[in-house]
Amino acid sequence: MEDVLDVYQRPYDPKRPQVCLDEACKQLLGNTTQPLPAQPAQATKPGHVERVDYEYERHGVANLFMMCEPLVGWRHVAVRERRTAVDWASVVKALVDEQYPTAEVIVLVMDNLNTHGVWSLYEAFAPAEAKRIADKLEIHYTPKHGSWLNMAEIELSVLSRQCLKERMDNREHLQEQVAAWQGRRNSHDVKVDWRFTTADARIKLKRLYPSILP
Repeated sequence: MEDVLDVYQRPYDPKRPQVCLDEACKQLLGNTTQPLPAQPAQATKPGHVERVDYEYERHGVANLFMMCEPLVGWRHVAVRERRTAVDWASVVKALVDEQYPTAEVIVLVMDNLNTHGVWSLYEAFAPAEAKRIADKLEIHYTPKHGSWLNMAEIELSVLSRQCLKERMDNREHLQEQVAAWQGRRNSHDVKVDWRFTTADARIKLKRLYPSILP
């Protein structure tokens, strides 16, 4: 835990950007009947909000890879069909080569999901390419049951509330909605004001630290 908190205390360095990565899934659902659109109130008839039938059709699941740099207010969401090691590796390769091509090292904070590691790069790419990408990463894992330390979870929560509530029946529609949300949020440079420090952890989470008995 203190390892991640120490990373968050580092000053901003464009050559060593701090990026948080997390994943979530979105169930793709279609309507069985056409929703009734919202109607404004009239003189003799009350209005109503959009009405959607409770029944739906399942169209699979899409995976969302959230990457954000909290210090500069940037985020990018990659919508993928699956969440395999190859998918993670492809997302990280794009992060290195497309999002931060001039960075010396990307300081990457994420949880220790079974696909989140250098080994996935070697599963997806030739050894030389996998090592090239791995050498650009400084990975810091959140502890078990401590994924709340990953600031990408905050962005996923905002995305869920502002963008993912409606039914979407295909990945193309989901991608369009997520890209629009991402563009709006990035245009306002929305940052994360993280205030929980190592000193706070040693006070508030004292029970989790080992103690020396007299």
